[in-house]
Amino acid sequence: MRRLWSSLSVVSAAVLVAGQFTLAGSSPAGATPPVAKPSPPAAYPADSLRALADRVGLRIGTAVNADVLGVDAKYTQITADQFSSVTPENAMKWAEVEATRGTYTWEKAQDLVDFAKEHKQLVRGHTLVWHNQLPAWLSSDGYTTTLSNDEVKAVLKKHIFDEVRQFKGDIWQWDVVNEAFDDNGQPRQTIWYKAWGGTGYIADAFRWARQADPRALLFYNDYNLEFTGAKSDAVYAMVKSLQAQRVPIQGVGFQGHLSTQYGYPDLSNNLERFAALGLKVALTEVDVRTATKADAVNEPVDALAPYAQESYWSRTLQACLAVRACISFTPWGFGDAYSWVPGWFKDPQEGAALIYDEQLNPKGQYDVLQQDLALASGAPHRYGRGIGH
Repeated sequence: MRRLWSSLSVVSAAVLVAGQFTLAGSSPAGATPPVAKPSPPAAYPADSLRALADRVGLRIGTAVNADVLGVDAKYTQITADQFSSVTPENAMKWAEVEATRGTYTWEKAQDLVDFAKEHKQLVRGHTLVWHNQLPAWLSSDGYTTTLSNDEVKAVLKKHIFDEVRQFKGDIWQWDVVNEAFDDNGQPRQTIWYKAWGGTGYIADAFRWARQADPRALLFYNDYNLEFTGAKSDAVYAMVKSLQAQRVPIQGVGFQGHLSTQYGYPDLSNNLERFAALGLKVALTEVDVRTATKADAVNEPVDALAPYAQESYWSRTLQACLAVRACISFTPWGFGDAYSWVPGWFKDPQEGAALIYDEQLNPKGQYDVLQQDLALASGAPHRYGRGIGH
């Protein structure tokens, strides 16, 4: 059943103004001893994000740290209980699966696939073609390589066929090509662009992925597409060109890496215009960062910042809910302790970007997602901390 939509903006704003949401209290930090993966529950909690999203036909997901899954009991249980799809944070990237040329290491990726099957989750494959996190034998920076153009073409084709076939039938959506354009709308001058003498590698990558797995949904994925401008326009034009060439592109992923220091993007209209091309769309890597203290990278400088973050999270989910073609909503992880943001955004320092705190307690950002899903589905909601975390 596809979701029925009613405007939630006024309700969300009223709740925020009324001060209904508070940050979760901190619990004492401490190392969690290694544990075995829990057995799948008879049923996940009725007020979990995945249960509420199921009622409106939406898959809600998370990026998963393969080194923590099955080791930290609380992290593992939240992953199972709260999300109906999972994305490997790093385990399917080229540097991870083929660090040594010709030698594949699929174990971490396979463990996640097996976990997803156990817990009735779908898997987003991430990512086949990217200029980052490449094995050293191929490129140290994504822009230079010692391989000839013909060799680059051959290894990319082999990589796509090998990886997609390895997980054939187990992947719901593949991010086939990731971040092929700069913010100025120009194609990145990567080893792929140079080997093909242009963006022809994008069409080839999609065709090869389709040959390797006829059933997986094939996505182009990028950041800042939610902001109207040169980049979003360039990707829109690229997609139309691919469609004219009968390239099997089926979806566009909006990463959704947002910051409270910038205005909220025109996400709704951009989702709508890509959907109008007959594509699926998805929010694939959502986080909402804010300025934090240098000595406490996940503690906001401004006490009111969490409320701005809650608003951004709510508006982003609502934008997806309002578009029939938006089939999944995926935060890039859920616990601040495992977020990539503090290590990347240092000047100024930013963090506190996810929906659980460093001790894996749900924050107000979790609450607004839970509330919006409950309102969209007509489920009863207590406007307080959900159970079953």
